[in-house]
Amino acid sequence: MPTTKIIIFKHKAKKNKEAPLYLRVIKNRKIKYVSLSAYILPKYWDEGGEKVKPNHPSALRFNSYLAEKTRLALDSILESETDDPAAPYPPLKYSVLGSSPVDFFTYAYAFIKQYEDKGKIGTYRRFKAVLTKLETYIGEKKLEFSQLNLKFLKGYESNMRTKLKNKTNTVASNFKAIRRIVNEAIKDGVLPIKRDPFQNFKLTWEDSKRIYLTEEELASLENLDLVKDSSKYHHRNMYVFACYAGGIRISDLIQLRWANFNGTHIILNTQKTGSTVSIKLPAKALSILKLYQTKASKKEDYVFPFLDKSIDIKDPVKLHLAIASITTYTNTELKELELPAKIHKHLHFHTSRHTWATRALRKGMRIEYVSKLMGHNSIRTTQVYAKIVNADLDKAMDVFDETPEPPAEPTQKKKASS
Repeated sequence: MPTTKIIIFKHKAKKNKEAPLYLRVIKNRKIKYVSLSAYILPKYWDEGGEKVKPNHPSALRFNSYLAEKTRLALDSILESETDDPAAPYPPLKYSVLGSSPVDFFTYAYAFIKQYEDKGKIGTYRRFKAVLTKLETYIGEKKLEFSQLNLKFLKGYESNMRTKLKNKTNTVASNFKAIRRIVNEAIKDGVLPIKRDPFQNFKLTWEDSKRIYLTEEELASLENLDLVKDSSKYHHRNMYVFACYAGGIRISDLIQLRWANFNGTHIILNTQKTGSTVSIKLPAKALSILKLYQTKASKKEDYVFPFLDKSIDIKDPVKLHLAIASITTYTNTELKELELPAKIHKHLHFHTSRHTWATRALRKGMRIEYVSKLMGHNSIRTTQVYAKIVNADLDKAMDVFDETPEPPAEPTQKKKASS
């Protein structure tokens, strides 16, 4: 049975501070948002009761309107279930408002709200940044789907490249997010597939350089004499641990608890992809854990001393902000270790992931295993590391083309004078 809830989108408030109301529908654990084409000041909205507060001058009429629109949406869903229980959502916007949705931003913000509801704050904010940037380009918060055509995309691409000086991958990343929303709109029947603006628009990507440490550079970082229990000491240890422990992302290491460690393996659900990985720790990684595990360590304690226990991890926004702050601090201090470790590269935590992958492939680990341990959804993501290793091997073979220097002629000894 589908469930509904009326929600106010405060982040979409107009200049007069009135915010739009949306109907959230959950069916088969999938969430959809339907604009009710109604705006209200947040102070008049009762979130718990899902209704307009009595002190609103038109509370009775307003609440009657919302109840009717909610009923129409449920009737539409129930009607579709009668024909086919497994049927996807009917075109709810049409059912509720009697017209097809045409505003891109209204649909887009409703779509990305699902990421916020699921606690995927990083994904939600990335999409929101893309939409805000697009709104700045057109100068308003309204863009009809009919305007989103090939000419529009080319104009926006030109703006990003020339005026904003965005790099190729930044441009492609923005369009990838927009295309994701467009594809969802097509799937929902909001936009006819024949009017897909991306049919003749190709996204261009450049191979980004993966920075990784050599064995010598990693050893130099490991052997740095740092003040015990200093922040640099802990940041260095966490980085080196990742270089040996499957390249675990910093967001997962910050939240790593002793409950995730069984004495030989780290078992965790990765935050980014949700995949479960089990990583057998080599001796170096185990030795780092011994620096932190004491008799007083409890299963619920964090392994690395960064995340404050007072932070409510059930609040995805607070957790996201805390992890982002720790990540920034970590990267700042890793950069300060470049000079003493004699590393002439831009050192940041994600390079530990690249370092582990290239080391694993060089040591003969099969690429499928590397992909699994890194939590990649596709082996194609992992293949970039194989290209790096192959390029290094090709370069090593160049020694056979080097012209050897001719041997030095022996120096003749002078005869001793009689």
